[in-house]
Amino acid sequence: MLIWFVSLYLLVTIGIGIFVSSRVKNTKDYAVAGRHLPLPVVTATVFATWFGAEAIFGVSSTFVKEGLNGVVADPFGSSLCLIIAGLFFSSKLYKLNIITLGDFYKARYNRSIEVLTTIAIVISYLGWVAAQIKALGLIFNLITHQMISEQVGMIIGTLIVLTFTTFGGMLSVAILDFIQMIVVIGGLLYIANAISHLTGGIRPVIESAAINHKLDFFPKGNIWTWITFFGTWITMMLGSVPQQDVFQRVTSAKTAKIALYGSIFGALIYFTFTFVPMFIAYSATLIDADYFNGLVNTNSQHVLPMLVLNYMPIFAQVIFFGAVLSAIMSCSSATLLAPSITFAENIVKGYFPRINDKHLLKIMRITLVCFSSIVLLYALSSNLSIFGMVESAYKITLAGAFVPLVFGAFWKKANSQGALMAIIGGVGSWLFVEFFLGDNIPIPAQLIGLVNSVIGMIVGSLLPSIIKETNKIKS
Repeated sequence: MLIWFVSLYLLVTIGIGIFVSSRVKNTKDYAVAGRHLPLPVVTATVFATWFGAEAIFGVSSTFVKEGLNGVVADPFGSSLCLIIAGLFFSSKLYKLNIITLGDFYKARYNRSIEVLTTIAIVISYLGWVAAQIKALGLIFNLITHQMISEQVGMIIGTLIVLTFTTFGGMLSVAILDFIQMIVVIGGLLYIANAISHLTGGIRPVIESAAINHKLDFFPKGNIWTWITFFGTWITMMLGSVPQQDVFQRVTSAKTAKIALYGSIFGALIYFTFTFVPMFIAYSATLIDADYFNGLVNTNSQHVLPMLVLNYMPIFAQVIFFGAVLSAIMSCSSATLLAPSITFAENIVKGYFPRINDKHLLKIMRITLVCFSSIVLLYALSSNLSIFGMVESAYKITLAGAFVPLVFGAFWKKANSQGALMAIIGGVGSWLFVEFFLGDNIPIPAQLIGLVNSVIGMIVGSLLPSIIKETNKIKS
């Protein structure tokens, strides 16, 4: 019954995507849903930006192992990112009526900055999307009782998501997000309620978590421990701001006000609801301490699904895996779409400036297929956990794309030279520390990259005027 339900659900999802494709007439429809989305849909699609494999499997398993201190990046950093992005995009970028963030970099600076930041943004998506694909492989493996391997499951999952995303673009993503958010919230709340009956209620779970220091948020240690904690937090909080999927979800709104409120509501719902999978996963350690504590040490990502498979009736299993598939497909479809659109619009289009809208739409779809293939190969070959993939995804955008975006929007003196020095200084120092110094330095590499990026922007932007003033004095 579980396998049949999942199969039926996937067919319906593909059908909706193909049906919606008939309404996609141009690149604006495909990239930002024609900018016609109402508040409930924008809220749902912002919520779905993060609520995928990371929130369900990654965050919950990390919480069971490390407590709140281990999940500072997500949901704490990611929720604040959505609020910051909503405030920023709705006030500064919505009125520009652009399709991608790369368009902003090009208009504010030049073609070189557009290309460099676009490459950084596209690369950052590898880890995030691969985490979703890896989770789909895990689900197919578990619900078929290992008849389908995780690797084959990843391939099947990629093909399914690719199908409805290629046809319908952001319009199908938005509609499916709205439907799937209802399924996700209802399904996981139902499971949480059922699990609470096995633990004697919610209170024993919270008390156990408190006794075992799982609710301790701030780190205990010297200043370097705090710096690492801070670096992890802002990597997700700020590194995720220059992201095309966040941008296109917010700017798909009908008005700037809807863009703002949709992002805030979506962020608040996300932050609140991410604690549900944490509660369910930690409950497992009370229900069968020996088995699930052992699983935490060997393969913590299996705790949540194995709890449902072993202790829930078939109806609850159907609800759970339907909710999980809803969340992951919503997240993975948008995060596949975002870098593909960015690459086509800001790199390919630059070499063919006279290309018409119809051909550009075709290129976006071809790019989507190519990027999906690359992500699949990365997911198949990587040994990183779901949480690890996501946590490392936004280091490059924090070091190379965040400063040119923010300074370009809020500092009039920012120029192309400053942006170039910010990118080179930020990414260069991050890579040097990451690969050559590693654990020999107690400061996170991406934090060093961010500081150098700010210095590069300020020095590079002010240098022409400093040189000019110096020459005046000399003359």
